[in-house]
Amino acid sequence: MSIGGATYDLFVRIPHEKIHGDEKSPFFTLPLGEKIRVTDVIETCGGGASNTSVGLARLGCSASISSVIGADQWGDKLLQNFRNEDVDVQSLTIVENEMTSFSIILSGSGGERVILYEPGTNEHLHDALFDRAAAADVDWIILNHIQEQACIIEDDLIDILAKKNVRLTWNPGGCQIDEGIRAKNNRLLLSHTTVLMLNKEEALKFTGETEIIPAIHALRSCNVRYICVTDGSRGTVATDGEKLYRCPVDPDAKVIDTTGAGDAFTTGVTWALLNGMNLPEALRAGTINGSSVVGAIGAEAGLLTDTEMRTRMKSTTLSVSS
Repeated sequence: MSIGGATYDLFVRIPHEKIHGDEKSPFFTLPLGEKIRVTDVIETCGGGASNTSVGLARLGCSASISSVIGADQWGDKLLQNFRNEDVDVQSLTIVENEMTSFSIILSGSGGERVILYEPGTNEHLHDALFDRAAAADVDWIILNHIQEQACIIEDDLIDILAKKNVRLTWNPGGCQIDEGIRAKNNRLLLSHTTVLMLNKEEALKFTGETEIIPAIHALRSCNVRYICVTDGSRGTVATDGEKLYRCPVDPDAKVIDTTGAGDAFTTGVTWALLNGMNLPEALRAGTINGSSVVGAIGAEAGLLTDTEMRTRMKSTTLSVSS
């Protein structure tokens, strides 16, 4: 079960000449009053729970989603997408007279992006709507970024994880990162987390450390089984508690759009562990899935199937060092 947001995304491709700055700090220039002809407009489905549930379903898992959408055109398109991808929607809540979460993503040709975001119904995921019984009956939960109002479901999750043989992949959201690892519920969730997913900036802020390795040590002290910290073009640093692993990015990956790359990585790692693979193999699977997603517009177009993933894992030269 993937828990978190479902968003309808509208990608607006900006002409390359509107991108300025350097590689470290690119930015779009959109002068007020100017009429700019865009190169393309693409509608896609997104949001953390949407991306990970669709990703796992494509990889052959029995996947469900716990999220909230509106009874509007965007919600209808998300719902149809879940059905087309064979995602179980029994724990998906549809609310009347509320707007489904919606994003306008200004996208450049080299993967540059600015996201204009309206949280909409994503703010309404709370304990009254959370399908606790269904969550207690799955093998694995992916807890994606959630809105601050949704953090109230943490108590239910902690209770489920303490009593049931349910594993957890957790990608903490902004309010959880801000509270840090010493916050009571964060420490309890960490103690039940099988796989913790963070990018470098999140890991440092979450732990209060200034470098990745000390941050990983701090997280290990919270009894997390596997820790993965992504660091952009420098790849991923991860640990299983015994060894430290480094997995580079795929040097052959063509970057068109980076939206959803982190969710694809999370999906690939979780799928591999569900299938009994070790952490190095899981890192390769996550990196391969992420590399496929950045080669297409949107968070879900490039997600791999089980057959595609296994084929690429056999043929890739991507290696994990320890």
